[in-house]
Amino acid sequence: MVKPKKHLGQHFLTDKNIAEKIVGCLKKNEPIVCEIGPGTGILTTPLLQKEHIKELHLIEIDEESVEYLQSHYSDPRITIHQADFLKIPLQNITKSPFSIIGNFPYNIGSQIFFKVLEHRNQIPEVVGMIQKEVAERLAAGPGSKTYGILSVLLQTWYHIEYCFTVNEQVFFPPPKVKSGVIRLVRNQTQQIDCDEKLYFKVVKTAFNQRRKTLRNALKPLAVNGLPDHPLLSQRAEQLSIEEFVILTNLVAQTISC
Repeated sequence: MVKPKKHLGQHFLTDKNIAEKIVGCLKKNEPIVCEIGPGTGILTTPLLQKEHIKELHLIEIDEESVEYLQSHYSDPRITIHQADFLKIPLQNITKSPFSIIGNFPYNIGSQIFFKVLEHRNQIPEVVGMIQKEVAERLAAGPGSKTYGILSVLLQTWYHIEYCFTVNEQVFFPPPKVKSGVIRLVRNQTQQIDCDEKLYFKVVKTAFNQRRKTLRNALKPLAVNGLPDHPLLSQRAEQLSIEEFVILTNLVAQTISC
């Protein structure tokens, strides 16, 4: 039996019905799937029952879990990578498009999604179980108090659906909070109508002081002062994706002056 490691944020799902329900959230039928943190394989087994999956890459940092997986799974479609998903170059996994699924460790959930953003043109779909509060935040829209940096950045390139809630009792050991399963599907956006690096910077800066109006929150970026514009009297949580693009172009004007 693999012992959960607290420093790795491991909480092993024990309910097979929920595991099947999570796997059922994968809809795009991509032939290559990457499972992050498979642990003892509770998602791996139902994934292998999907005939459309031709390659299943298991990314697991825990040596004990890797040994368990190696001894329990001999399916030729499986490749086990003992690695940290945040550090492994994705071209070491595959150069083709692939879906991601996993019971993501709470302590690196947000970082996983930032890496997904970096490789968004290779990752058409993500199904992840994370802390419920974080899952709700990612799916939140403008005007919500939970709408934040990752909500905006992910929703720029992905449609996000909150699938269902998972109670604490179906994990070993039980976490202190509920979990939520979300699904991300790549949208049609290839390029946004502003400088992408500046867009990331504007979104992060705007939410870092979310109680301030945008005129005040963005002062550190606006080298030559911001022009008059109605958006600047609002707060970050009120703006849509399209309005953040407009905002980025306003900031760009002050830099190029």
